[in-house]
Amino acid sequence: MDLITEKIKKTSLSTKQDRFGKFISVSALVLIAAIVVLIFGFVLTRGLATFTTNKISVSDFLFGTNWNPSVVDKKTGMPGVGALPLILGSLAVTFLAAIIATPFAIGTAVFMTEIAKKRGAKIMQPVIELLVGIPSVVYGVIGLTVVVPAIRSIFGGTGLGILSGTIVLFVMILPTITSMTVDTLKGVPRHYRESALAIGATRWQMIYKVILRAATPGILTAIVFGMARAFGEALAVQMVIGNSATMPDSLVSPAATLTSVLTMGIGNTVMGSLQNNVLWSLAMILLLMSLIFNIVIRLIGRKGELK
Repeated sequence: MDLITEKIKKTSLSTKQDRFGKFISVSALVLIAAIVVLIFGFVLTRGLATFTTNKISVSDFLFGTNWNPSVVDKKTGMPGVGALPLILGSLAVTFLAAIIATPFAIGTAVFMTEIAKKRGAKIMQPVIELLVGIPSVVYGVIGLTVVVPAIRSIFGGTGLGILSGTIVLFVMILPTITSMTVDTLKGVPRHYRESALAIGATRWQMIYKVILRAATPGILTAIVFGMARAFGEALAVQMVIGNSATMPDSLVSPAATLTSVLTMGIGNTVMGSLQNNVLWSLAMILLLMSLIFNIVIRLIGRKGELK
Protein backbone atom coordinates (compact mmCIF):
# COMPACT_ATOMS: atom_id res chain seq x y z
CA MET A 1 0.00 0.00 0.00
CA ASP A 2 2.84 2.40 0.87
CA LEU A 3 4.52 1.59 -2.46
CA ILE A 4 1.36 2.45 -4.38
CA THR A 5 0.96 5.72 -2.45
CA GLU A 6 4.59 6.62 -3.12
CA LYS A 7 4.16 6.01 -6.85
CA ILE A 8 1.02 8.16 -6.95
CA LYS A 9 2.75 11.06 -5.19
CA LYS A 10 5.85 10.82 -7.37
CA THR A 11 5.98 13.35 -10.21
CA SER A 12 5.67 11.62 -13.55
CA LEU A 13 8.02 12.19 -16.50
CA SER A 14 5.25 13.80 -18.57
CA THR A 15 4.56 16.29 -15.76
CA LYS A 16 8.25 17.20 -15.55
CA GLN A 17 8.39 17.70 -19.31
CA ASP A 18 5.27 19.87 -19.15
CA ARG A 19 6.77 22.04 -16.41
CA PHE A 20 10.05 22.32 -18.32
CA GLY A 21 8.19 23.39 -21.46
CA LYS A 22 6.27 26.04 -19.53
CA PHE A 23 9.52 27.30 -17.98
CA ILE A 24 11.15 27.62 -21.41
CA SER A 25 8.11 29.43 -22.83
CA VAL A 26 7.86 31.89 -19.95
CA SER A 27 11.62 32.51 -20.01
CA ALA A 28 11.53 33.25 -23.74
CA LEU A 29 8.57 35.60 -23.25
CA VAL A 30 10.29 37.47 -20.43
CA LEU A 31 13.54 37.70 -22.43
CA ILE A 32 11.80 39.13 -25.50
CA ALA A 33 9.85 41.63 -23.39
CA ALA A 34 13.03 42.68 -21.58
CA ILE A 35 14.89 43.19 -24.88
CA VAL A 36 12.08 45.36 -26.25
CA VAL A 37 11.95 47.45 -23.07
CA LEU A 38 15.74 47.86 -23.05
CA ILE A 39 15.80 48.93 -26.70
CA PHE A 40 13.07 51.50 -26.13
CA GLY A 41 14.74 52.72 -22.95
CA PHE A 42 18.19 53.01 -24.55
CA VAL A 43 16.97 54.83 -27.67
CA LEU A 44 14.69 57.17 -25.70
CA THR A 45 17.46 58.00 -23.23
CA ARG A 46 19.91 58.81 -25.99
CA GLY A 47 17.34 60.60 -28.11
CA LEU A 48 16.04 62.83 -25.30
CA ALA A 49 19.59 63.91 -24.44
CA THR A 50 19.37 66.40 -27.32
CA PHE A 51 16.65 68.27 -25.43
CA THR A 52 17.71 67.66 -21.83
CA THR A 53 21.52 67.85 -22.05
CA ASN A 54 22.11 70.01 -25.13
CA LYS A 55 19.07 72.23 -24.44
CA ILE A 56 17.79 72.08 -28.01
CA SER A 57 14.17 73.17 -28.43
CA VAL A 58 11.77 70.43 -29.52
CA SER A 59 10.07 72.82 -31.95
CA ASP A 60 13.42 73.81 -33.48
CA PHE A 61 14.27 70.16 -33.93
CA LEU A 62 10.94 69.05 -35.41
CA PHE A 63 10.13 72.12 -37.50
CA GLY A 64 13.53 73.61 -38.28
CA THR A 65 14.69 73.42 -41.90
CA ASN A 66 18.44 73.75 -41.43
CA TRP A 67 20.24 70.46 -40.80
CA ASN A 68 23.94 70.89 -40.12
CA PRO A 69 24.72 69.92 -36.50
CA SER A 70 28.44 70.54 -36.91
CA VAL A 71 28.05 74.23 -37.80
CA VAL A 72 26.62 76.97 -35.59
CA ASP A 73 24.05 79.16 -37.33
CA LYS A 74 25.22 82.80 -37.29
CA LYS A 75 21.67 84.14 -36.96
CA THR A 76 20.48 81.97 -34.08
CA GLY A 77 23.80 81.06 -32.51
CA MET A 78 22.66 77.43 -32.36
CA PRO A 79 23.73 74.39 -34.39
CA GLY A 80 21.54 73.51 -37.36
CA VAL A 81 19.46 70.62 -36.03
CA GLY A 82 16.22 71.15 -37.96
CA ALA A 83 15.01 67.66 -38.87
CA LEU A 84 11.93 68.69 -40.88
CA PRO A 85 13.57 68.10 -44.30
CA LEU A 86 14.51 64.57 -43.23
CA ILE A 87 11.05 63.82 -41.82
CA LEU A 88 9.35 65.12 -44.96
CA GLY A 89 11.75 63.13 -47.15
CA SER A 90 10.96 59.91 -45.29
CA LEU A 91 7.21 60.53 -45.37
CA ALA A 92 7.29 61.48 -49.05
CA VAL A 93 9.05 58.34 -50.32
CA THR A 94 6.99 56.15 -47.97
CA PHE A 95 3.56 57.43 -48.98
CA LEU A 96 4.38 57.72 -52.68
CA ALA A 97 5.78 54.18 -52.79
CA ALA A 98 2.67 52.86 -51.02
CA ILE A 99 0.35 54.75 -53.39
CA ILE A 100 2.10 53.31 -56.44
CA ALA A 101 2.49 49.78 -55.07
CA THR A 102 -1.06 49.30 -53.79
CA PRO A 103 -2.88 49.01 -57.17
CA PHE A 104 -0.22 46.63 -58.51
CA ALA A 105 -0.34 44.51 -55.35
CA ILE A 106 -4.15 44.28 -55.31
CA GLY A 107 -4.29 43.49 -59.02
CA THR A 108 -1.67 40.77 -58.68
CA ALA A 109 -3.41 39.29 -55.64
CA VAL A 110 -6.79 39.25 -57.39
CA PHE A 111 -5.22 37.53 -60.40
CA MET A 112 -3.61 34.89 -58.19
CA THR A 113 -6.69 34.16 -56.07
CA GLU A 114 -9.75 34.87 -58.21
CA ILE A 115 -8.89 34.86 -61.92
CA ALA A 116 -6.16 32.28 -62.52
CA LYS A 117 -5.70 30.46 -59.23
CA LYS A 118 -3.45 27.62 -60.38
CA ARG A 119 -1.56 29.38 -63.15
CA GLY A 120 -1.33 32.65 -61.24
CA ALA A 121 0.08 31.03 -58.13
CA LYS A 122 2.46 28.91 -60.18
CA ILE A 123 3.89 31.91 -62.04
CA MET A 124 3.62 34.79 -59.60
CA GLN A 125 4.42 33.10 -56.27
CA PRO A 126 8.06 32.34 -57.19
CA VAL A 127 8.44 35.90 -58.49
CA ILE A 128 7.15 37.37 -55.22
CA GLU A 129 9.41 35.11 -53.17
CA LEU A 130 12.37 36.09 -55.32
CA LEU A 131 11.69 39.80 -54.85
CA VAL A 132 11.44 39.30 -51.07
CA GLY A 133 14.81 37.54 -50.98
CA ILE A 134 16.79 40.16 -52.93
CA PRO A 135 19.09 42.15 -50.56
CA SER A 136 18.55 45.89 -50.17
CA VAL A 137 21.97 46.71 -51.61
CA VAL A 138 21.03 44.98 -54.87
CA TYR A 139 17.92 47.14 -55.15
CA GLY A 140 20.09 50.17 -54.48
CA VAL A 141 22.66 49.24 -57.13
CA ILE A 142 19.92 48.59 -59.71
CA GLY A 143 18.30 51.90 -58.81
CA LEU A 144 21.63 53.70 -59.13
CA THR A 145 22.47 52.16 -62.51
CA VAL A 146 19.00 51.99 -64.10
CA VAL A 147 16.45 54.23 -62.35
CA VAL A 148 18.67 57.27 -61.74
CA PRO A 149 19.99 57.49 -65.35
CA ALA A 150 16.44 57.05 -66.69
CA ILE A 151 15.08 59.89 -64.56
CA ARG A 152 18.10 62.04 -65.47
CA SER A 153 17.44 61.54 -69.17
CA ILE A 154 13.70 62.30 -68.81
CA PHE A 155 13.60 65.14 -66.28
CA GLY A 156 17.19 66.38 -66.31
CA GLY A 157 19.26 67.14 -63.25
CA THR A 158 21.23 64.50 -61.40
CA GLY A 159 18.46 61.89 -61.37
CA LEU A 160 18.87 61.54 -57.62
CA GLY A 161 15.87 62.47 -55.52
CA ILE A 162 12.54 61.48 -54.05
CA LEU A 163 11.25 60.03 -57.32
CA SER A 164 14.18 57.63 -57.61
CA GLY A 165 13.77 56.59 -53.97
CA THR A 166 10.04 56.11 -54.51
CA ILE A 167 10.54 53.80 -57.49
CA VAL A 168 13.09 51.68 -55.65
CA LEU A 169 10.89 51.44 -52.55
CA PHE A 170 7.87 50.63 -54.71
CA VAL A 171 9.61 47.49 -55.99
CA MET A 172 10.83 46.60 -52.49
CA ILE A 173 7.47 46.80 -50.72
CA LEU A 174 5.42 45.35 -53.60
CA PRO A 175 5.98 41.68 -52.61
CA THR A 176 5.14 42.42 -48.96
CA ILE A 177 1.81 44.05 -49.77
CA THR A 178 1.04 41.44 -52.45
CA SER A 179 1.68 38.38 -50.30
CA MET A 180 -0.36 39.73 -47.38
CA THR A 181 -3.19 40.72 -49.73
CA VAL A 182 -3.19 37.22 -51.23
CA ASP A 183 -3.56 35.70 -47.75
CA THR A 184 -6.38 38.15 -46.98
CA LEU A 185 -8.31 37.32 -50.17
CA LYS A 186 -7.89 33.61 -49.54
CA GLY A 187 -9.35 34.13 -46.08
CA VAL A 188 -12.64 35.54 -47.42
CA PRO A 189 -15.30 32.83 -46.84
CA ARG A 190 -16.28 30.82 -49.88
CA HIS A 191 -19.99 31.41 -49.34
CA TYR A 192 -19.45 35.13 -50.02
CA ARG A 193 -18.49 34.24 -53.58
CA GLU A 194 -21.25 31.68 -53.99
CA SER A 195 -23.91 34.06 -52.65
CA ALA A 196 -22.83 36.89 -54.97
CA LEU A 197 -22.85 34.66 -58.03
CA ALA A 198 -26.18 33.12 -57.00
CA ILE A 199 -27.97 36.49 -57.11
CA GLY A 200 -26.68 37.18 -60.61
CA ALA A 201 -23.46 39.12 -60.04
CA THR A 202 -20.74 38.80 -62.65
CA ARG A 203 -17.27 37.71 -61.66
CA TRP A 204 -15.98 41.30 -61.63
CA GLN A 205 -18.95 42.51 -59.63
CA MET A 206 -18.34 39.72 -57.16
CA ILE A 207 -14.63 40.63 -56.89
CA TYR A 208 -15.14 44.38 -56.62
CA LYS A 209 -18.29 44.68 -54.52
CA VAL A 210 -17.96 41.60 -52.31
CA ILE A 211 -14.47 40.13 -52.08
CA LEU A 212 -12.43 43.33 -51.96
CA ARG A 213 -14.85 45.02 -49.57
CA ALA A 214 -14.80 42.05 -47.22
CA ALA A 215 -11.00 41.99 -47.39
CA THR A 216 -10.56 45.76 -46.90
CA PRO A 217 -9.21 45.57 -43.30
CA GLY A 218 -6.64 42.96 -44.30
CA ILE A 219 -5.61 44.95 -47.38
CA LEU A 220 -5.19 48.10 -45.29
CA THR A 221 -3.05 46.12 -42.86
CA ALA A 222 -0.87 44.95 -45.75
CA ILE A 223 -0.45 48.54 -46.96
CA VAL A 224 0.57 49.75 -43.50
CA PHE A 225 3.06 46.88 -43.20
CA GLY A 226 4.54 47.91 -46.53
CA MET A 227 4.75 51.52 -45.41
CA ALA A 228 6.47 50.46 -42.18
CA ARG A 229 9.11 48.65 -44.19
CA ALA A 230 9.52 51.59 -46.58
CA PHE A 231 9.86 54.09 -43.73
CA GLY A 232 12.66 52.12 -42.11
CA GLU A 233 14.59 51.27 -45.28
CA ALA A 234 18.06 52.79 -45.29
CA LEU A 235 20.67 51.45 -47.70
CA ALA A 236 18.70 51.30 -50.96
CA VAL A 237 17.18 54.75 -50.44
CA GLN A 238 20.50 56.21 -49.39
CA MET A 239 22.03 55.20 -52.72
CA VAL A 240 19.44 56.92 -54.93
CA ILE A 241 17.91 59.86 -53.04
CA GLY A 242 20.88 62.22 -53.14
CA ASN A 243 21.41 62.65 -49.38
CA SER A 244 20.94 66.41 -49.41
CA ALA A 245 19.44 67.50 -46.09
CA THR A 246 17.48 70.38 -47.57
CA MET A 247 13.79 71.03 -48.11
CA PRO A 248 12.87 69.25 -51.36
CA ASP A 249 11.30 71.59 -53.92
CA SER A 250 10.40 68.83 -56.41
CA LEU A 251 10.34 65.06 -56.78
CA VAL A 252 13.56 65.08 -58.83
CA SER A 253 15.63 67.29 -56.55
CA PRO A 254 18.10 65.62 -54.15
CA ALA A 255 16.72 65.02 -50.67
CA ALA A 256 17.44 62.95 -47.57
CA THR A 257 15.59 60.67 -45.19
CA LEU A 258 15.91 59.93 -41.50
CA THR A 259 17.55 56.59 -42.18
CA SER A 260 20.01 57.84 -44.79
CA VAL A 261 21.34 60.62 -42.54
CA LEU A 262 21.41 58.29 -39.54
CA THR A 263 23.40 55.54 -41.26
CA MET A 264 25.88 57.96 -42.80
CA GLY A 265 26.56 59.95 -39.65
CA ILE A 266 26.32 57.63 -36.66
CA GLY A 267 29.80 56.16 -37.19
CA ASN A 268 31.45 59.53 -37.65
CA THR A 269 30.42 61.20 -34.40
CA VAL A 270 31.62 61.04 -30.81
CA MET A 271 29.26 59.42 -28.30
CA GLY A 272 27.71 62.04 -26.06
CA SER A 273 28.35 64.97 -28.39
CA LEU A 274 25.55 67.08 -29.85
CA GLN A 275 26.20 65.64 -33.30
CA ASN A 276 25.73 62.13 -31.90
CA ASN A 277 22.73 62.96 -29.74
CA VAL A 278 20.72 64.47 -32.60
CA LEU A 279 21.26 61.28 -34.60
CA TRP A 280 19.85 59.30 -31.69
CA SER A 281 16.91 61.70 -31.73
CA LEU A 282 16.36 60.72 -35.37
CA ALA A 283 16.47 57.08 -34.30
CA MET A 284 13.89 57.88 -31.62
CA ILE A 285 11.58 59.31 -34.29
CA LEU A 286 11.99 56.15 -36.35
CA LEU A 287 11.18 54.02 -33.31
CA LEU A 288 8.10 56.06 -32.48
CA MET A 289 6.92 55.87 -36.09
CA SER A 290 7.30 52.09 -35.99
CA LEU A 291 5.18 52.08 -32.83
CA ILE A 292 2.55 54.20 -34.58
CA PHE A 293 2.48 51.84 -37.56
CA ASN A 294 1.94 48.89 -35.21
CA ILE A 295 -0.87 50.69 -33.39
CA VAL A 296 -2.57 51.48 -36.70
CA ILE A 297 -2.28 47.83 -37.76
CA ARG A 298 -3.90 46.69 -34.50
CA LEU A 299 -6.72 49.22 -34.85
CA ILE A 300 -7.41 48.08 -38.41
CA GLY A 301 -7.36 44.46 -37.34
CA ARG A 302 -9.75 45.16 -34.46
CA LYS A 303 -12.11 46.98 -36.81
CA GLY A 304 -12.03 44.00 -39.15
CA GLU A 305 -12.87 41.63 -36.31
CA LEU A 306 -15.87 43.75 -35.32
CA LYS A 307 -17.19 43.49 -38.86
